[in-house]
Amino acid sequence: MPHRKPQNLEIDNLDIQILSILMKNATTPYTEIAKELIVSGGTIHVRMKKLEELGVIKGASLEVNPQKLGYDVTAFLGIFLEKGSQYNEAVKQLKMVPEIVELHYTTGSWSIFAKIVCHDTNHLREVLNEQIQSVKGIQRTETFISLEESIKRQITLE
Repeated sequence: MPHRKPQNLEIDNLDIQILSILMKNATTPYTEIAKELIVSGGTIHVRMKKLEELGVIKGASLEVNPQKLGYDVTAFLGIFLEKGSQYNEAVKQLKMVPEIVELHYTTGSWSIFAKIVCHDTNHLREVLNEQIQSVKGIQRTETFISLEESIKRQITLE
């Protein structure tokens, strides 16, 4: 499938190639990227700065395996709010729950959909009962425990 260039962004094929390489391995040195793409290291640096300024690159982070650190339960949580107008206040409070690793404002059955990681089911129960369900504006929640993460990836640009 051919790549569709985002509208109104000053991104060319070289930018896409740089992003593709770094999305596979964010630790790839700029000099190695430059050599592969037959441009100078300075060009890579300038392009990366441009992509950051355009907001295409939001940052770089280290990805860890939560299970290796003792977080054996991943759950998804559908959160029902009493009123949609309570969303912003609920999010402020939910940001204080470190076990929540993703939070989305959604259409459909739930107002909010969250991904949480916990050590075990007892920890999950504590987080749900003592932290999440006590947030003002949350009417109720539905919890789905993940048995296996089968796919996790970035979008592809090539």
